[in-house]
Amino acid sequence: MAFELPDLPYAHDALASLGMSKETLEYHHDIHHKAYVDNGNKAIAGTEWEGKSVEEIIKGTYDASAVAQNGIFNNASQFWNHNQFWEMMAPGEDKKMPGELEKALVESFGSVDEFKSQFAAAGAAQFGSGWAWLVKDTDGALKVTKTENGVNPLCFGQTALLGVDVWEHSYYIDFRNKRPAYLSNFLDKLVSWENVASRM
Repeated sequence: MAFELPDLPYAHDALASLGMSKETLEYHHDIHHKAYVDNGNKAIAGTEWEGKSVEEIIKGTYDASAVAQNGIFNNASQFWNHNQFWEMMAPGEDKKMPGELEKALVESFGSVDEFKSQFAAAGAAQFGSGWAWLVKDTDGALKVTKTENGVNPLCFGQTALLGVDVWEHSYYIDFRNKRPAYLSNFLDKLVSWENVASRM
């Protein structure tokens, strides 16, 4: 399958009052995400991966023994990561956490606040570019993880419930170099907890 840039599930300015500006989404979605689409399509053209699903490409090209991944993986994984990221956020001020998700977080982390603390710490501690994740692991347990560059939970057989992009293009316009402030704002104002719950 050819990669296609999805439309944002909301207007470019829909998250502005919540801390993610129209300018950030114009750069992040329209330029950065589109580059993964364009470069990914070029990279798979004429290869065994042309016509495969993005999930198959990610799992099939990830090299656990390599520090630097190949171009096909990098573009496919970042394409997938961003597709999830846009869906994991939503406009609107009141984003109530569904009861089943709250219960699962309390069981796994002791409290919702402790989950948020561990998630924000993972994102802040990721050196350089990457992602922080809430995942359902292969044993069914909920865990907080972090990955470098475009690596994502699919590489480890995990289910991504929530992910946050900590590449600088995700926050520098709005928060400059204050990644921890971006992460706190993401958890407190931007996350669609309904979407997170729907992935369980």
